[in-house]
Order: sequence, then structure tokens, then C-alpha cells
Amino acid sequence: MVDTERTGAPPGEGRALDREILRLAVPAFLALMAEPLYLLADAAIIGHLGAAQLAGLGIAGAILQTVVGLCVFLAYGTTAAVARLLGVGDLRSALAQGIDGLWLAVLIGAVATAAGLLLLDPLVRAFGADDAITDYAIDYLQWAVLGITPLLLLLAATGVLRGLQDTRTPLVVAVASNALNVVLNLALVYGAGLGIAGAAIGTVVAQSLGAAALVVVVVRAARREGAPLAPDLPGIRQAARVGVPLLVRTLTLRASLLVTTVVAAGAGGVELATHQLALTLWGFLAFALDAVAIAAQALTGRALGASDVALTRRLTARMVRWGWASGIVTGVLLAVSAPWLGPLFSGDPAVHAALVPVLLVAAAAQPVAGVVFVLDGVLIGAGDGRYLAWGGLWVLLAFAPVALAVPLLPGSTLVLLWVVFGVLFIGGRAVVLVTRARGDRWLVTGTGTGRGRPRT
Repeated sequence: MVDTERTGAPPGEGRALDREILRLAVPAFLALMAEPLYLLADAAIIGHLGAAQLAGLGIAGAILQTVVGLCVFLAYGTTAAVARLLGVGDLRSALAQGIDGLWLAVLIGAVATAAGLLLLDPLVRAFGADDAITDYAIDYLQWAVLGITPLLLLLAATGVLRGLQDTRTPLVVAVASNALNVVLNLALVYGAGLGIAGAAIGTVVAQSLGAAALVVVVVRAARREGAPLAPDLPGIRQAARVGVPLLVRTLTLRASLLVTTVVAAGAGGVELATHQLALTLWGFLAFALDAVAIAAQALTGRALGASDVALTRRLTARMVRWGWASGIVTGVLLAVSAPWLGPLFSGDPAVHAALVPVLLVAAAAQPVAGVVFVLDGVLIGAGDGRYLAWGGLWVLLAFAPVALAVPLLPGSTLVLLWVVFGVLFIGGRAVVLVTRARGDRWLVTGTGTGRGRPRT
């Protein structure tokens, strides 16, 4: 699909590249999978308190996940910057860049925490839930916002370690901290009788310990290499500048998904429930595809830092094949299991019937989505955030008007919405990313501060 392998590879290199990709992607995949599984455990623990408590958790989770989701650039931008400097051979500067990312996380976390405490009540009440649900959401959030800074530190430290080509340590910490989260929640919610507030306290403690563990690993490495640990304002500003385009990219992706929810909500209750279930399943499968994208970030940054454009192209071609193959596997699994997934999540026969054709459309888009995820990771690893931001805006402008016009068309609104999602959103992103990957302007070598055409 992408003509990126322009130079010959040494004999046997393909298998070596596959091993390198899998070495990073498999632990990343397992770490990504740990989070939703333990979130389900949290929901089960709180759900046994009552429907109102579970609904309150839903509101609180939506607010927290939005904040953390928008700050994912702390992981992505740090991964790319650290990997590039590692490729240059300057481990000290790579770790110094990572420390700057940690300080940026602290600054953003402090502002977000203060804002969250001040705006907590109006944010929750904006959802329009009844008083009981609103009170439970506030009970949870007044503790949970204290975990924002640890969560952002967790993102930044994970980005540093990924840039250093280490995805195993974040996996170990993710599994351990999430397991501790379950234990603490059970003890505080039921043992101590703290209810939904106990779940928030347990989560904050587990997140803080997980963040502390990763920060200790990074700080020890920085000390070994003599990298400075004190805040460096120029370095922090540079990390922020790198993060802004990635933040815009993330906003465009979230805006596109919000458009689909708005359209589904206007179609009716069954359609909205079906759509949310389909989006949940899509997001779950995205973890498998995102694991290869994380490997792409780390390996691309390192290769370009080493000024090896030929290797970068061979890596890109190899990872695109992995993305395509992963998308085929997830697509087939989704299509085959579509008739049985509805009853697992809903007792409504109308939802069951509406879900199957939507999932078949989603399954058909999976192979292209696999390529999109990989190339997104490649360009993030190359530090090409500005292009990704503009590309995201163009895709949003092309997708949103057509998606909003879907209810005016004959046929099933939900199925047509997912067809438009697959063709214009996923397909549009594929066009934007493939076009860039075929060119040379993203192949900036060395520290990434150069201009003009890359060395070949």
C-alpha cells in the first residue's frame, strides 16, 4: 500500500526488524490492555453499590479521561524526542529531554488539578444528571482530581522509557499498579465502608505509586548519565512546543468521534446505545493496532536520530505490513463474532439487531485502520506533529459535514454513519498519512532541528 522501501535491505534483516518490532509492541499491547480490564473491575466494584453510583462514576470518568486523553502528547512527544537523541548517541541529552517532559507533566498537572477543584461542581452539573448521581460524581471527583498529576507523570515517564526502547518496565508497573488498585478499592469501598469515595482514594494511591516507580527508574538513569534533574525552562518550553501540534491532532480525533455520537443521539435511544457499544468495541481493538504504532514511534525516532534514512524507510515498510496484517486479524475477529457480541453487553433485542451490520462495516475498515495507526506512529516518531495537526483538521472538515448530513439520507442512519466514518474519517486519514509517508519532508535526521531535504 505504501511505497516506502526504496532501498535494498541486508540479507536476513527482515526477521531482525520483526523481532525488534515485536520486542516493543508486545509489552506495549499488554500494558494497553491492562488499563481497560482493570477499569472494568473498578466499574464492577462500584456497580455493586448501586446504579446511581455507577452512573456517577460514568460522569467522573468522562471528565478525567478527557483531561488525560488530551495530555497523551506527554507520552508521544517524549517518546519521539528521547528516541531521536538516543539514535544520535547522546543518552545524556535524551534523559535530560525526558526530565523536561516530567517537569512539564508536573506543571500541567498542577494547573489541571487546581482548575478541577475550582470547576468540579459546574463541570459535573453540566451533564444534567439527577441530584443523587451528581452527588456521587462529585464525591468521586473531589478525590480523583488529586491523581491527575500522578497520571500525567505516568504518561511522561512511560514516554521516556519507550523512547529508550523499553516497553517492559511500563508493562510491569501497569499490571502491578492496576492490580493494587483493585485490592485497595475492595478494601476501601467495602472493608472501610467509604463507598464511591473509597474507590477514588484507592485509584489515586495506586496511580501515585505507579508514577513514582517509573519516575524513580527515569531519575536513576538520568543520574547515571549525569543528566540534570532540576527544571530547565528552555527545555520545558521546547517540550511544550512539541506537544501543541500533537494536542491539536488529538482534539481533531476526539471532535470527529464526538460528531458521530451527536448524529447517533439524534437518531434515537437504540441507535445511541448501539453506537456507543460499537465505539467501545472499536476502541478495544484499537489497543492491538496502537501497540505497533508505539513501536513505530520509538524505532522511527531512533533511526532518524542515527541519520539512517534507508533503515527508517525499511522499518516503515515493515511496520505498515504489521499494521495491515493486524487490521485483517482484528477485522476478521470482529466480523465473525458480531452476531454474539450484542447479547454479551445488552439485553435489548433491538440493540442486538442494529449492532451486527454496524460491526460488519467497522470490521471492513480495520485493515486500513491498521495502516493508519502505524503511519500515525511513524510520523509522531519523526517529530512531524505539525503535519499531523493540519492533516487532522482537514480530515475533520471533510468528515464532519457529511456525517452531520447522514440523517437526511434514506436508509439506516447508524449503518450509513459508520460507512461515512470508515470511508471519510479512516480513509481520509489514510490518504493524509500515506501521502506524507511517500514523500521526504518528514525524514529530518539527527537531532531533528535541521531544515531542508533529508540525507539519503
